[in-house]
Amino acid sequence: MTGILLSGCNGKMGKVITAAAANTDDIEIVGGIDLNTEAGAGYPVFASPTEVTPEVLARTDVIIDFSNPSAFAGLIEFAVKAAKPAVFATTGLNEAQLTLLHHAADKIQVFFAANMSLGVSLISELAQKAAKVLGDDFDIEIVEMHHNQKVDAPSGTALMLADSIKEALGEDMRYEYDRHAKREKRGKNEIGIHSVRGGTITGEHEIIFAGHDEIIKISHSARSKELFATGAINAARFLCGKPAGLYGMKELIG
Repeated sequence: MTGILLSGCNGKMGKVITAAAANTDDIEIVGGIDLNTEAGAGYPVFASPTEVTPEVLARTDVIIDFSNPSAFAGLIEFAVKAAKPAVFATTGLNEAQLTLLHHAADKIQVFFAANMSLGVSLISELAQKAAKVLGDDFDIEIVEMHHNQKVDAPSGTALMLADSIKEALGEDMRYEYDRHAKREKRGKNEIGIHSVRGGTITGEHEIIFAGHDEIIKISHSARSKELFATGAINAARFLCGKPAGLYGMKELIG
């Protein structure tokens, strides 16, 4: 049985992960961390990592974080001090926080992904391959859509897709977020990134390759949050027994 300490347990994703874990035979949520300390899922909930009891920590095999970037520094410091593997699925991390994540990976097993969907990992690879084939002959635009409660824009997944394409095309590519502020034609070294927020959209991502007289689209549509919960649980399983290091979806799907 793999014991999970779940950060953000009373948030929307936290509740989905709790439900998904209850349907497995080898995963148990042994404790949670959340500013809302209501413990209605059968495990204790603590307001911060420093309040986690030794008893819960002893039963913890992996930490899963689906919370808020503001809690990241304290949580990763806690994971390193406790020598516990950690899965980070929180989006919107800044450069300083990503640096902390890389430093932590020198000491513990760290799994980080902007999107826990296997399908998104696949379209990222497809987009990279398409960029290599299509080269300078096609303009590239990324459109992402999410629910009206999402606070970061563009999404971490959109940036991940853009990074994958940029890796294929070269470092001179730049991201264009605010085209309405300029009155000039599109540059060849641009990757346009556009965000839509509305309703209860779980997550939609589309990469558009626009060439002369033809358009190629690669898209992914998430229909429920359960697929992200399944991905996080699979990542927790994957980390057990691994050496210290930074892992992601590429390593998970082999």
